[in-house]
Amino acid sequence: MTASPIAPRKPLLGLATLMTQAFRGTDLRPLAQSFIERAGADEHDAEALMDLSTALFLQGLREVGLATQAQALQVSRLYRLEAPCPPAEGRPLRLLALMMPGDLMTNAPLPFLCEGSDVELTMLYLVPGEPLPETLPAHDVLWTAVSESAASRTLLSRLDAQMARWGVQPVNRPAAILRTSRDEAWQMLHGLPGLAMPATALHERGVLQELAEGLRPLGTLLPDAAWPLIIRPLDSHAGHDLEKVDTPAALAAYLEATAGEVFYLSSFVDYRGADGQFRKYRVVLVDGQAFAGHLGVSSHWMVHYLNAGMTDSEDKRRQEAEFMTGFDAGFGARHAEALGRIGAGFGLDYLVIDCAETSDGRLLVFEVDPGAVVHSMDPEEMFPYKHPAMRRVRQAFRGLLARRAAR
Repeated sequence: MTASPIAPRKPLLGLATLMTQAFRGTDLRPLAQSFIERAGADEHDAEALMDLSTALFLQGLREVGLATQAQALQVSRLYRLEAPCPPAEGRPLRLLALMMPGDLMTNAPLPFLCEGSDVELTMLYLVPGEPLPETLPAHDVLWTAVSESAASRTLLSRLDAQMARWGVQPVNRPAAILRTSRDEAWQMLHGLPGLAMPATALHERGVLQELAEGLRPLGTLLPDAAWPLIIRPLDSHAGHDLEKVDTPAALAAYLEATAGEVFYLSSFVDYRGADGQFRKYRVVLVDGQAFAGHLGVSSHWMVHYLNAGMTDSEDKRRQEAEFMTGFDAGFGARHAEALGRIGAGFGLDYLVIDCAETSDGRLLVFEVDPGAVVHSMDPEEMFPYKHPAMRRVRQAFRGLLARRAAR
């Protein structure tokens, strides 16, 4: 009797595909159920498990997502997304990304940058505490995709030492990524011409409790600071547990209500414009060249693009369109020297900057992060200006890879 052929496993869908569906309101539960059924039928279907973990993260089920991801990594540490488009000639450009287990904030979302290109993305997961591989899978370009966090710092340090043994120079050196923590970024950028960044320092809960109780002067924790302050737990993102505290009593209430033992403390800068609106810009540096990412406009100081009401306001979209279509002659030209100093200071091939403008015309930097998402998930009929701008970023990304591959 002839054995039935084993059907090939379905390819990985990946982050960009799944996040775009979630962003546009698709119910991911039926798709997640299909991944569960696939994994149940074939315990070696690592792609089903990895896509399932991503779907769970997108539904806010972080702990279940992490457990599912760990199950996937027991089957395989290597995942591949085929090139979205065939190359003009030859084979696809092979990009190998070094990743670390974790949620959607742990690694740079490279699948978004590969959209519409001939780039084949292979993702190799490195588990902290385990030996690094002696050799790497075949590739044309290596990219350190692990973002800076308390959990990743040891791995990034080990990776930086390992690069010489591998004999490779990656896009985004691990040592440079380490410098993007909020406090180290402030140490690097404050005082530079054309730049402003709120003073930022990392402190333990007990020290902050002393500040709240009047037992420790603010000046000993944060230079040249005054109330109000901004506080957030270490490694929090997207506004999670981020608050402005106006008084020591407000700080005490925050500490009582918020978990965590280590917190970032920074000065609050009132960056609202003359019309009372706060504008937060995302700028992308690709091999030193600046591109528009997005603009969020809000009446609240804590601006995140998803809560800024951009879909509800034609005027806000008009402002974003002006920023993005006129970037080279407008915002990018005004802050060209400041953006150049940021690029030179961090020495990263790819970096995303969240920023604003001060009333005296300086670039106000909130965060630098090579892992921040840059995408074109927004509906083109409502955001027609965004898709051409994102194509420029992706073309610059592809150019960076081509130059690096040619070395």
